[in-house]
Amino acid sequence: MLKAKTRWLEQEKDEEIIQLFVKELEITPLVASLLVNRGIKTIEKARAFLLIEKQDFHDPFLLKDMDKAVHRINEAIDQEEKILIYGDYDADGVSSTTVLLTTLRGMGANVDFYIPNRFTEGYGPNEAAFRQAHSSGYGLIITVDTGIAAVHEAEVAKELGIDLIITDHHEPGPVLPDALAIVHPKQPGCSYPFKELAGVGVAFKLSSALLGEVPTDLLEVAAIGTIADLVALHGENRLIAKKGIQQLKSTNRVGLQALLKVANVQKNDINEDTIGFSIGPRINAVGRLQSADPAVDLLLSEDIEEATELAEEIDLLNKERKKLVNQMTEEAILEVETHYPIENNPVLIIAKENWNPGVVGIVASRLVDRYYRPTIVLSIDSEKGTAKGSARSIEGFDLFENLSTCREILPHFGGHPMAAGMTLDVNHVDQLRQRLIDLANRQLTEGDFTPITKVDVSCSLEEITVQSIEEMQLLAPFGMNNPKPIVQVENVTLANVRKIGADQTHLKLVFSQNEHQLDSVGFGLGHIHDELSPYVTISAIGELTINEWNNHRKPQIMLQDVKVEDWQLFDLRGSSNIDRLLKMHLNKDLLFITFKKSTYTLLKEKGVAETCHFVQSKNDAINIDVKDRHIAMIDLPTSLELMDSLFQEGKPARVYTVFMQEADHFFATIPTREHFKWFYGFLLKKGSFHLKEQGELLAKHKGWSKETIEFMSQVFFELEFVTIENGVISTNSTTQKRDLAESKTYADKLMQIELEKTLLYTSYMQLKEWFETRFQASSKEAIVNV
Repeated sequence: MLKAKTRWLEQEKDEEIIQLFVKELEITPLVASLLVNRGIKTIEKARAFLLIEKQDFHDPFLLKDMDKAVHRINEAIDQEEKILIYGDYDADGVSSTTVLLTTLRGMGANVDFYIPNRFTEGYGPNEAAFRQAHSSGYGLIITVDTGIAAVHEAEVAKELGIDLIITDHHEPGPVLPDALAIVHPKQPGCSYPFKELAGVGVAFKLSSALLGEVPTDLLEVAAIGTIADLVALHGENRLIAKKGIQQLKSTNRVGLQALLKVANVQKNDINEDTIGFSIGPRINAVGRLQSADPAVDLLLSEDIEEATELAEEIDLLNKERKKLVNQMTEEAILEVETHYPIENNPVLIIAKENWNPGVVGIVASRLVDRYYRPTIVLSIDSEKGTAKGSARSIEGFDLFENLSTCREILPHFGGHPMAAGMTLDVNHVDQLRQRLIDLANRQLTEGDFTPITKVDVSCSLEEITVQSIEEMQLLAPFGMNNPKPIVQVENVTLANVRKIGADQTHLKLVFSQNEHQLDSVGFGLGHIHDELSPYVTISAIGELTINEWNNHRKPQIMLQDVKVEDWQLFDLRGSSNIDRLLKMHLNKDLLFITFKKSTYTLLKEKGVAETCHFVQSKNDAINIDVKDRHIAMIDLPTSLELMDSLFQEGKPARVYTVFMQEADHFFATIPTREHFKWFYGFLLKKGSFHLKEQGELLAKHKGWSKETIEFMSQVFFELEFVTIENGVISTNSTTQKRDLAESKTYADKLMQIELEKTLLYTSYMQLKEWFETRFQASSKEAIVNV
């Protein structure tokens, strides 16, 4: 048995709709299943999803207050007013700023941008910045990717005589800012048909409204913010991402060309992962460590030398960011392990002085990955008496909703159900922790703390082909609400298992099923190699890809998780394997079973006394709970009865067999009946015989071992054929005819020979079948006893 790391939740299949899609859309059942899993149930919606690039953008004027915003901006351009675009310091905010700034400059506006410093100003609009804008002569401020929570700042703007236009996509609070216009698809009274736009998506719609047409040259920038901000990739977001990625492959924007170069990305390889893992993190790194202005400058740059210099600077900042995240994550883990054990903390709130507030969100994500708890990581500023940080959540715990119940101690917070940012008084951190713990205790169950992997479809190896994998790309770009498909293969055998990589930390498996095979690679899963027994049947989940090598293309699956449902046998027969077992065993639940006192003493010396059990009797065996446990059988049982008693309550999940022994009964000579007959006749003639003094001489004379003489003597003694006193053996004058098997010593010898033959000198499959038989027999006996 091998437990999966996560809970696999396979989507329910609607075979009728799947077959309809296969027929009408001429697609494979695999792709049809994936469409249905995404909530697409009609031919029209399926065709629109697959052919998204042929769809049209919605009319931007369907957004509430768009007409007011466009009128006021055009008025400012006509009157040559100074316009300030107020953005945010993440990739969405940088992209939003770039989109609107490019549009307004193209329209001849007197416009500049302002992005607050994360460290000195924090998130969102602030009064000091607005007052500075007023003193600098700005009469119109337009926020992008921020502002929906700026109730106070809107009052300041009105007081100063500045017109404020807010464009945002974050969750609106109960009170909206009193602004000239709010362009936000989720605000009350907005009838815009698509509510999930990113900040850059809203800015893109404003640009479309201002220009009277879709600014296709800005799609590549809009795609960056849309994908990097992890908004749902369906509807208009999918259209932006799809067209933007295509444009990015042939971009003429020198800033993006320079950024792709330092990231070692080839244009032909560009996809959503390029943005998610190469472009987005680098843009984000700037605002996480300093002012985000260089990121905007890079996207706007028209000079190759300037763009190259900025891209290299940004790349260095990203490397610095990675080091910082690793260091802070280690410190945060230490805080959890030392002060906030997960057993008592369904929500983790970790706060520490002088942590970089720019990367606390990444650290929070790392802690969620490790502990699977809603997590808030806060940086404490002791001079200001504030704690500033970010939160990440798990399925079933809505961060925005739960944090909203704590508004009185969260003067600045905003976000989504799965992520949020906040600033609060340092004296309120403990109160926030306790309140969220109380909320989590009411809302979450024990099962909620095991990560979930949503499996799109389970399929046979026969269904996984190069064609079906290529067809899956019709669903791209993948992202939030349209994740890369997770495929499950069930009950496959292993044609090959090996560790790969310079440090042997990765895993290569070849699955086999009904004459079909599939290669699989599991990065970081090398440890599983030692948890898979020969001939095991497993199930696995992962992402399907095409492996191209030497002009040959083969399907493969990139493993995410594997599991084995049935018990496993690990054959380590031989005393030399005890140390190997101890070294590779990291599971504290492994039970060491021994039937000999000397072995038990040896294991105690090796430091496994706490999990070692010495089995002398049937009661000893019954009192050990081996059901679904990992057990190591270190030496041979002294009887089948003890073995069967051990498994009476159920079979273990894994059995490691060492079966070490000091003497080899199977290959030792056991006296025949003719040997016994001769020796007894010899004793009758002698009358008495001194075993200690003459036994060895007799053995040499007959070509036997001394142990053979002693063995036969003990058998005769137990059958009452002789007496033994002070080493002298004498025959009894009156004896009854008895069978040799009535002697316990003789019977034990035969049993040990049979046990050795069965447990030591059989093949792997024969040994496993023998265990299966014992499990079944023990199970039947347990049922009868009940």
